[in-house]
Amino acid sequence: MTTPFFRIALILGLLSAIGPFAIDMYLPALPSIGSDLHADNRLVQMTLLAFFIPFALSQLVYGPLADMLGRKVPLYIGIGLFAVASIGCATAGSIETLIAFRFLQGIGGAAGMVIPRAIVRDMHTGVQAARLMSLLMLVFSISPILAPLTGSAVIAFYGWRGVFFAVTIAAFVGLILLATQLDETRSREERSESGFRSTVAAYRLLMGDRDFLTLTFIGGLGISAFLVYLSNSSFVLINHYGLTPTQYSLAFSINAVSFFTVSQLTGRLGARFGLVRVMRLALTAFAATMATMIVVMAAGFSQLPVMATFLFVGYGFLGLVIPTTAVLALEDHGAIAGTASALMGTLQFVTAAIAMAVAGLFFDGTAVPMAAGIALCAVAAFILMQATVARRVVGAEAAAE
Repeated sequence: MTTPFFRIALILGLLSAIGPFAIDMYLPALPSIGSDLHADNRLVQMTLLAFFIPFALSQLVYGPLADMLGRKVPLYIGIGLFAVASIGCATAGSIETLIAFRFLQGIGGAAGMVIPRAIVRDMHTGVQAARLMSLLMLVFSISPILAPLTGSAVIAFYGWRGVFFAVTIAAFVGLILLATQLDETRSREERSESGFRSTVAAYRLLMGDRDFLTLTFIGGLGISAFLVYLSNSSFVLINHYGLTPTQYSLAFSINAVSFFTVSQLTGRLGARFGLVRVMRLALTAFAATMATMIVVMAAGFSQLPVMATFLFVGYGFLGLVIPTTAVLALEDHGAIAGTASALMGTLQFVTAAIAMAVAGLFFDGTAVPMAAGIALCAVAAFILMQATVARRVVGAEAAAE
C-alpha cells in the first residue's frame, strides 16, 4: 500500500515522463528510421530537434495557463494533443511528415514537463519539496531505463512505427490517471488573481531575478550535458562501437540507474547539509568527472568501457544537481509557480537544443566530439555557479560571521 506522498510522486513522475518517453523509446530506432524513410543522419536527428524546440517554447504558454485555469485543464489539453500527434508519427510516410508530427508532439508533451513541477511547489517547499521532486525524478528516470529496452522489443516485433503507437497508449494511461487520481492543487481564488497582465508582470519579475536565472541555467546546462549524449548516443554506440539495439538500450539505461539512484539522496543530504551546499559539491564533482573524461578520451583512451565508466559516475552527481536547482529556483515564487516552472523549462530546453545543435555540427560518428560536448556543458555550469551562486554564498557566510 503506497503512501499519499509516494502516490502523488508516482503520478506526477508518470505525467512528466510521457514526453521524454517519446524520445528514449525510439532512440534505438533512429538508424532504422533513416533507412526506412531514406533520410540521412542529420535529417533523422532533426526529429529530435523538432520535438525539443516546441517542447521548450510551449512551456511559456502552459505555465500561465496552469496559473489561470488550474493545473489539470492544461494537462488534459497537452497530453491529448500528444496522443493525436503520436498517431501521426506512427503513420508518417516521409521524414518531413515525421518531423512535422514530432513538432506537434513536442507542443503536447510540454504540459507534462512544466505543470508537475508547479504542483510540487503548490504542495511543499524546502527539503520536503526536494524529497518529492527527487521521488518524481525517480519515476521520471525510469523512462531512460525501460523506454529504450521496451523500444527495442517493440521495434523487433512491430518496427519503429510500433514505438509511436506504444507512446499513444502511454498518453491515454496518463489521461486516465489525471482524471481519477490527481486533485486540483490551484484554488479558485488563486486562479482568479492570474491573468494576462499578471503573467507579463510575473515574467518581468522572473527575468529580473538573478538567483532564479542563475539556478535555471545551471540546471539547464546539466540537462544539456545529458541531452547531447542522448541525441548522439545511438549513432555512436550502435554504428561506431558496434552494439546491437538491445545492447545499446542496456548501455543507455545504466546511466539512468546512476542518475535516479543518487537523486534519491537529495532530501536526506539537503536536510543535513543544506540544498545549496549539496548543489555546489555535486556540480563540482560532475564537472570534474566530465572534464577528466574528455582529457582521457582525447589522449587515445576512447574505448567504450572507459567512456561508460565516466558517464556512470558523472551522471550520478548530476542526479543531485537537477532536483536541487529546480527546488531552489522555485522556492520564492509559490504564487506564480506555474509561470516560474514554465520559464525555467523553456530556458533550460532552449539551452539544451542549442547545445545539441552545436554538438551536431561537430559530430563525425565517433565518441570524442560527443564527449567534448558533454564536458563543455558540465564545465560551463560549474563556471556559472562559481561566478554567481558560490560567490554570494561565501559573502553571506562572511557577513554572518
